[in-house]
Amino acid sequence: MGSSDERVVAVIMVGGPTKGTRFRPLSLNVAKPLFPLAGQPMVHHPISACKRIPNLAQIYLIGFYEEKEFALYVSSISNELRVPVRYLREDKPHGSAGGIYSFRDLIMEDNPSHIFLLNCDVCCSFPLPEMLDAHRRYGGIGTILVIKVSAESANQFGELVADPVTNELLHYTEKPETFVSDLINCGVYVFTPDIFDAIHSVSTQRKDRANLMRVSSFGSLQSATRSLPSDFVRLDQDILSPLAGKKQLYTYETMDFWEQIKTPGMSLRCSALYLAQYRITSDHLLATGDGTRTATIIGDVYVHPSAKVHPTAKIGPNVSISANARVGAGARLISCIILDDVEIEENAVVIHAIVGWKSCIGKWSRVQGEGDYNAKLGVTILGEAVSVEDEVVVINSIVLPNKTLNVSVQEEIIL
Repeated sequence: MGSSDERVVAVIMVGGPTKGTRFRPLSLNVAKPLFPLAGQPMVHHPISACKRIPNLAQIYLIGFYEEKEFALYVSSISNELRVPVRYLREDKPHGSAGGIYSFRDLIMEDNPSHIFLLNCDVCCSFPLPEMLDAHRRYGGIGTILVIKVSAESANQFGELVADPVTNELLHYTEKPETFVSDLINCGVYVFTPDIFDAIHSVSTQRKDRANLMRVSSFGSLQSATRSLPSDFVRLDQDILSPLAGKKQLYTYETMDFWEQIKTPGMSLRCSALYLAQYRITSDHLLATGDGTRTATIIGDVYVHPSAKVHPTAKIGPNVSISANARVGAGARLISCIILDDVEIEENAVVIHAIVGWKSCIGKWSRVQGEGDYNAKLGVTILGEAVSVEDEVVVINSIVLPNKTLNVSVQEEIIL
């Protein structure tokens, strides 16, 4: 264990609007990190996990969204958790390692002994205190959270080989074309401040190489212009791969859940995982169906205190209902995210779907997806202010904002 005066800081990479295209139409309304999963903004889950780290001094969010998009959330979460949370805006993308390097002076302000680095679009139980203990035992400069996945899906991620006894990282390769290992990088790390020296040396080498190219022939100059800028440093290819096998990096394997939140369909899957985790961590957030004046609740369900749900409605499992939503008599909701100010009228059915802000689902209507979280149309998504009229059926479709549906649709993208 570390001494009681050691301080830890956490950095959460939140990305920026240029990357949000796969998350449309939901990212048209809200920065992806603020989209609610299990009733809380996506970024809230890693932030509240950081709160469990002993001696946590600060949490930084780094991204290139406008600061005003995060201002309200950052001030409210800082008050709620009583830990300072700051949003730091990059002037341009610097890569996953270059991003923290550009803010190294701020990150080191509290003179931390350890720095956690998390990616916002990761859904897991974030075993951060356990990782920190393991990291101190290993004595390297960094420890990576890893998980075993199926051999078929491993090549979508960073694959790695670790020593089965010491857990040392021996080999790392990002999205390889041939199978390397079923052990993958979860995008959650803990480092000592020595990580900044490692990033600095990559940056310096790149600068030297560019200068060398510049003084040599014109052909070399052309290739130099194609190479990465010296301040753009990727954590995986530029840091993890070269340091593997040098007794510098180690792994900590989670046996719990892990998913990457790339698409709206995956956000529905991850909402279910977080709702299930509430049973262990935040039981008070789950709705209960006890009492004659409450709806029937099945499984894990979150209902915002301001939402109104009719006692004859049947909700769950895996349902999250946001602020000021209204659910009418006899409605049936299964595996869905209902966003703010949605109205679901009587006897409507919503299954495997995300219903956008201020949308309305008419009486006896049905909004449904097949529930394949990886398929493009496996989950039905209604953008903001979509109106589905009475007795209309919407199956496996994506509907952009401000549309009115008065006829049934199946497997369509309505622009």
